[in-house]
Amino acid sequence: MKNFFASNKGLIVAGALIGLIAVCLQKLGNPGNMGVCVVCFERDLAGSLGLHRAEIVQYARPEIFALALGSFGAALFFGEFRPRGGSSPVVRFFLGAVVAVGALVFLGCPWRALLRLAGGDWNAIFGLAGLICGVAAGAVFFRQNYSLGRNLPGRRALGLIFPLFMLALLGLRLTFPQIEGEAKNDLLFYSLTGPGSMHAAFGFSLAAGLIIGLLGQRSRFCAIGAFRDLILFRQAHLFLGVLGFLGAAFVGNLALGQFHPGFENQPIAHTQSLWNFLGLFTAGLASALAGGCPARQLFLAGEGDGDAACFVLGLMGGAAMAHNWSMASSGAGIGPHGMAAVVAGLVLTLFIGLMFRAKNAA
Repeated sequence: MKNFFASNKGLIVAGALIGLIAVCLQKLGNPGNMGVCVVCFERDLAGSLGLHRAEIVQYARPEIFALALGSFGAALFFGEFRPRGGSSPVVRFFLGAVVAVGALVFLGCPWRALLRLAGGDWNAIFGLAGLICGVAAGAVFFRQNYSLGRNLPGRRALGLIFPLFMLALLGLRLTFPQIEGEAKNDLLFYSLTGPGSMHAAFGFSLAAGLIIGLLGQRSRFCAIGAFRDLILFRQAHLFLGVLGFLGAAFVGNLALGQFHPGFENQPIAHTQSLWNFLGLFTAGLASALAGGCPARQLFLAGEGDGDAACFVLGLMGGAAMAHNWSMASSGAGIGPHGMAAVVAGLVLTLFIGLMFRAKNAA
């Protein structure tokens, strides 16, 4: 069966649909310029599970489960579920943690950077510039034959573990819903104020995430991959999806009255331009070395990639650490330890890039 979404036109359509779904989720209750942000939503999920105790960002967002399960379902249906792993999973875990910290200093993953720009938040310009420069720095290592090793076929159980984990978390969320006015039920934490308290209805979020998961799996949509391919190979195929995403989100925001241009008073954003740049520079470099943006890693984990699953778990752990150790930013600016965290993450990522070049293989 021919995959329409793998074509140039199909990728534009997939990107546009994802962008439109994201801005609609904002209208339906998700935080401003945060229709779908994988890092932010992983942080909220970590908080809901009690991995951090920042009370304003605790909510088991169904979009996370649905992105992985939508990809899983699409991969099964189209015969593309391929269990695999063994490509430096521990390194990928730490790269995921670095991405989470860098993104939370900026306040958003690559998708949210695009959504912020499409909503008129000009602070995102500095973040996107950092992201592109980070991917360009990653290209330097790729030209030196950087590699985390081969991803080898594995047992079916390897590919099933992460989708089953997502299904279990979804079951947990359904079994223990929020009690009105209560910050905790028997097991899960729920924000009563702040970004964690802002969310679309559960059914809408779940359905939207499943659709995005299907589109992401079929199209291979990836913001990091788009910039990587442009820089390394002068190929614009994946970048067409990014243009579709950005254009549709911009038009959708205009139509829904969600376009508010400027630097000041943007939702869940700060104006410290240097750290917006450096936060996404670090996240961009680490994502490039890991092989894809946070959303793409979720799609890959859903279709059986155990190494991508390690990256996603690293995202969750890094997001929890960022809030437990006051690294994450807020609308008031970056956290007390945000600068040190970005520098440390950048040093670790550069070390990985240097040590996994071909000449250092042993």
